[in-house]
Amino acid sequence: MGRMQSFDRDDVVRAARSVFWEQGYEGAPLPELERVTGLNRSSIYHAFGSKRGLFDAAVESYLDEIIRPRLAPLIGEDVTPAALGEYLDGLRGALRQPSSLPASSGCLLVNTAAAPIGRDEAVAQVIAGYRAELRAAFGRGVAARRPDLDGTEVAVLADACTGLVVSAFALARVDAAGAADAVGTAIALVTGSPQP
Repeated sequence: MGRMQSFDRDDVVRAARSVFWEQGYEGAPLPELERVTGLNRSSIYHAFGSKRGLFDAAVESYLDEIIRPRLAPLIGEDVTPAALGEYLDGLRGALRQPSSLPASSGCLLVNTAAAPIGRDEAVAQVIAGYRAELRAAFGRGVAARRPDLDGTEVAVLADACTGLVVSAFALARVDAAGAADAVGTAIALVTGSPQP
């Protein structure tokens, strides 16, 4: 009979997620993952199969607990005209706070796209799916905010916002102020007015 699992899987995944988010997959040493999760190497491998299995669980947790709740107002049945502006304002505010994870560590998935593991086919598909989720949510937000635009114009604006947000996440670690400015540009495009 196998041993009973005596830890909270969600807590372990969240702890590992913070290490992967800050250090990347390749930069996250197993001893650090053991320390933050409270599990030894054999327990990690037993529960997740490998460091990669723990990383995959952390990415799913990131999408389910960080990304999708923030996008929820943009993907629900009724998207308000203010929803995209509120999302972008919140992101810009987070990037302006040096202690926030978006300002200090960017986005787990954008960081992963630039790392060696991003070339893995399964990881690349997750990253592409994330970008598609952002783009779809932003498209709905643009359409709600700008009913005066036709479908092509909505698509162009949603693509521009997506690109600016992804570039902001890529910049955040080295230039959080510039990242916040990129989000400000997205806000200006959506609202049609410059943002402070």
